[in-house]
Amino acid sequence: MKYITLPSEETYPLSFYLAMEEYVARHVNESECFFMWQVEPTVIYGRNQVLENEVNLDYCREHAIQVVHRKSGGGCVYADMDNLMLSYVTSGENVGFAFNQFVNMILLVLHKAGVKATGTSHNDIMIGDRKVCGTACYHLSGRIIVHSTMLYDTKMEHMLNAITPGPEKLEKKGIESVRQRITLLKDHTSLTLEELKTLIRGTLCQGELMLTPTDVKMIEQMIATGG
Repeated sequence: MKYITLPSEETYPLSFYLAMEEYVARHVNESECFFMWQVEPTVIYGRNQVLENEVNLDYCREHAIQVVHRKSGGGCVYADMDNLMLSYVTSGENVGFAFNQFVNMILLVLHKAGVKATGTSHNDIMIGDRKVCGTACYHLSGRIIVHSTMLYDTKMEHMLNAITPGPEKLEKKGIESVRQRITLLKDHTSLTLEELKTLIRGTLCQGELMLTPTDVKMIEQMIATGG
């Protein structure tokens, strides 16, 4: 599997990386591609979600947290520079197989890091009974994109306030706090975030493919035109 890199080390907005996934799926002639990215504080809500029902927009505005809609399903995710975002692009039509393939790859890495992680039927990755990594997916013609948020660390205050459901929803699920449902990977490994990135890339990828400045411009054009 080839690792996709960019010609610049700058941090782009989250919308860029989502467009990059689609660009790679449509224009890179590799059966499997993978890349990792990090973003400034952003909430990403799923394809079928209603923004106002899922995101605390006042809190996001007050704390300069960006809000982005994605094409895949699933729930809201908060991301910042302490999270690790993972993108996997593969050929095929079987979404379930692609999900399973991706989850098993991430479990392989975590097990190599000495972390006792497991997968679920909902394609989440758990440490004990708490989620450390959630995944979502969408399908293009002949290509499948799976992306994931790995909670290495995070600004918990933002995560709890930007996407926390109302008290009624929490009571209905019998959950007192979002904090009780998630865990941070840094609490289960001695690896730094940079060491984890090195382990992931070294375990999953052979060789790299660098996009060109022209590719970057085309990705930015996709965003500008809503493509």
